[in-house]
Amino acid sequence: MVTYAALEGQELIEALEAKARKLRVDIVKMVGMARSGHPGGSLSAADIVATLYFYEMNHKPDQPNWSDRDRFVLSKGHAAPVLYAALAESGYFPVDDLWTLRKIDSHLQGHPDMRKTPGVEISTGSLGQGFATAVGMALGCRLDNKSSHVYALIGDGESQEGIIWEASMFAAQHKLDNLVGILDYNNMQIDGLVSDIVDIQPAAAKWTAFGWHTIEIDGHNIADIIQALDEARSVKGKPTMIIANTIKGKCVSFMEGQVDFHGKAPSDAEVEQALYELECLGPIG
Repeated sequence: MVTYAALEGQELIEALEAKARKLRVDIVKMVGMARSGHPGGSLSAADIVATLYFYEMNHKPDQPNWSDRDRFVLSKGHAAPVLYAALAESGYFPVDDLWTLRKIDSHLQGHPDMRKTPGVEISTGSLGQGFATAVGMALGCRLDNKSSHVYALIGDGESQEGIIWEASMFAAQHKLDNLVGILDYNNMQIDGLVSDIVDIQPAAAKWTAFGWHTIEIDGHNIADIIQALDEARSVKGKPTMIIANTIKGKCVSFMEGQVDFHGKAPSDAEVEQALYELECLGPIG
């Protein structure tokens, strides 16, 4: 597995930016080939997921069930393409498997399935359920005297679910400082703007009021993401929520800020245009 733990400064940032572009290329290609899927929220989370898998998390792709690993839970399970791209790039399974997304008998279904895909910690898709499971994982790691951290990526639309807040109270009550939530805040859900449907603002104040250490960042700025994750590891006595402000469809011009691409695959011509634009942004890791 390629990681960048030994790199520092600008060299580290550029390596992770290149890796995020590689994830975006794979997302566009696999959703285009499947002719279905959720590209918008996968692209918005690519910088976060790249930094987690290739810088932050302690994991061994050749030993997916290594007991001391950090755990990643994709609570917004419909963004499965970004998770699959990161797992393949890490070495959990061959990259060529990505082109079987959503096909019959493929282990890569529309939402993550822990029974079929190496590296998937928990099957997700029912909104909020993954986050609640991550809270339980963090408590379990503590009871087992593990130093593992649990990272849970949630959506902003998903944050409208009551289970998110019930789990948040439980995590704070038990002072789960080995738990880091990351909110992919692109302000779009399948039916429109989150702020027009059920506004979750002021998000930072709400998580703070629920007893969490809260950090707000630009979710596409690798340096900001690294700094926030480093800060989260230093926090003691409470869980951390990183509110990452992102753009739906990031780095593909015709997808950016477009609700339609929440759950719509690009056409063949759009895939070609998207890949051209991603290649123009710089080296692809």
